[in-house]
Amino acid sequence: MKIQGLAPAEGSRRRSKRIGRGPGSGHGKTATKGHKGQKSRSGGTKGPSFEGGQTPLQRRLPKRGFKNAPFKKVYAVLNLDDLAKLDIDTITPEALLEKRVIKDLKDGIKILGEGTINKPLTIKAHAFSASAVSKINAAGGKAEVL
Repeated sequence: MKIQGLAPAEGSRRRSKRIGRGPGSGHGKTATKGHKGQKSRSGGTKGPSFEGGQTPLQRRLPKRGFKNAPFKKVYAVLNLDDLAKLDIDTITPEALLEKRVIKDLKDGIKILGEGTINKPLTIKAHAFSASAVSKINAAGGKAEVL
């Protein structure tokens, strides 16, 4: 390989157009915006929902439904088969955080009934599904709501 044979990769050396920098640039005067009209003015582009002064669609449609966002409860969800793998008799949120089964408590822990449980466990959580409670009781354990 010789230094004379070196060349930049194809398409890597492209200078950007210097728009609005005088008549010698070829892109002076109207700066590629054409003559007059809204799009030729400064700040002339409107947002994606602008409909030329007509009331936009999102304002024409009625509001519907109910948003409970500020009061919504978000639980850290665990299934029974996740708890069956642990070798603890009393399962609490603190123990789950310590064992790194969950990363964050959020608004509490909810136990769901996916999977089976064989040994009697005392599970303390903020919420339980009906199937989880029945499976815990059938195994001889207790489901305590915090």
